[in-house]
Amino acid sequence: MREVELKAVVDDWAERRGRVERGGGVVTFAGRLEDRRYDTALRDLARRGEVLRLRVYRDAHGRSRAEVGWKGPTEYDSGYKVREELQTAAEDPDVVAALLARLGYVVTRAIDREIVQYDLAGTVVRFERYPRMDDLVEVEGVPDGIERAIAVLGIDRTAFTAERLPAFVVRWQRRTGQEPALCDDELAGRVHFELEDA
Repeated sequence: MREVELKAVVDDWAERRGRVERGGGVVTFAGRLEDRRYDTALRDLARRGEVLRLRVYRDAHGRSRAEVGWKGPTEYDSGYKVREELQTAAEDPDVVAALLARLGYVVTRAIDREIVQYDLAGTVVRFERYPRMDDLVEVEGVPDGIERAIAVLGIDRTAFTAERLPAFVVRWQRRTGQEPALCDDELAGRVHFELEDA
């Protein structure tokens, strides 16, 4: 499967969500999204541009679901970020985490955020609120659907980029002079992850 996406900073969370809803967007998930990225101690996957990820969705009612996935190296096509992606549902994220540890993988990055995800005529529009960083919106689908969703959002098209998350973090840090926190443990000062692992 090919993942095709763009991201932008969200200037007004409520306004942009309202525009998606008025444009026919249907909420498919609202709650907490936790990513744990894994690699070898020598960062063999990162050197190849690959990502191994365990993702857990937790809603406000205490229900959760998980996915384990792999992403290939990032490519760029006509201004869009494109990656090969394989993922599948995981019944028990704790078992998957233990399995990955037994295989020699370690967590190299944690990313926690509150999200609201929409289906907008077959295009995924996901609003993301990080512990200490700009709010972002990610638009994923086929290029025509991405462009239609961007028009519905009403955010200037030039604000959308194929850049990876670290580029957004660096801009936020330069603008604010603060240390970013992409997960709860970073916010609490319990851990420090390297930005390039994001």
